[in-house]
Amino acid sequence: MNSAEQLLVSLLADHQITVNDRQLEQFAIYYRELVSWNEKMNLTGITELEQVYLKHFFDSLSLSFYVPLGEVSRLADIGSGAGFPSIPLKIMFPHLQVTIVDSLNKRIGFLTHLVKELGLENVQCIHGRAEEVARQPEHRDRYDLVTARAVARLNVLNEFCLPFVRKGGLFAAMKGSDPTDEIQEARFSMKELKGEWMGDHRLTLPVEQAERHILLIRKIADTPRKYPRKPGTPLKTPLL
Repeated sequence: MNSAEQLLVSLLADHQITVNDRQLEQFAIYYRELVSWNEKMNLTGITELEQVYLKHFFDSLSLSFYVPLGEVSRLADIGSGAGFPSIPLKIMFPHLQVTIVDSLNKRIGFLTHLVKELGLENVQCIHGRAEEVARQPEHRDRYDLVTARAVARLNVLNEFCLPFVRKGGLFAAMKGSDPTDEIQEARFSMKELKGEWMGDHRLTLPVEQAERHILLIRKIADTPRKYPRKPGTPLKTPLL
C-alpha cells in the first residue's frame, strides 16, 4: 500500500468507513486512467498521486459523512466532469445505481471507458444538457440523491439539479469557498424548484486544511412543468 492509499484508508477509518482490497485496486485503476487520459484531454489540473487521492477521491467521499448513502438507491451526478463525486461514491457504495450527465461527449467517452475498466455495474453515462435530460420521464423527479461538484453557482444548480430529485429526495451541492452569498442568492430558485433548505455542512480537507462545504436541499414537491427552462437559459438568466 502506497502513502496515498494509506492516507485515504486512515482518513476514511476516522469516519467508520472501511476500504477493502478490491476498492483500493479500483482507486489505483481510477488514478492511472485519469492521468493517462488527462494527457489527451483536460480532465483535471490535479495529477499528483496524493493530491488526487485527497482532493478528488476523499473529497468526493466526504458527502457520505452527511448523507446516509446506505438509504440511497438512485444517484444522479450532474456535470460530473472526470467522475467526481459519483465514481468514488460508487466504488465505496457499490449498491448505488448511478446516472452521470455531462454535456461534453469526450468526458462521457472517458467515463464510459473508466466504468468498464473499474468493473462497475449499474452506471449510466449520458451525453446531454441537464436542462434536456431532466425533461425525460425516466429522469424527471426520479432520484433519491442528486449531486453537483464545482459546476456553477447555486441559483443555477438548483435549476440544473432539482428537477432530477424525487419528492423527499436530496440535492447535495459540493462547494469550496464560503457559499453564504450564493445561498442567499439562491433562495428564490430554491422555492421555485420546490426545494427546502436543509443546511451547510462545513469541513476542512486534511493536510492542506482547504475549506469545503456540502449544501443540502430537500425536494418537497414535484418539479413545476415550466422548469428547467431551455438549454443555456439558466446560466444566461439565473432565477433571482
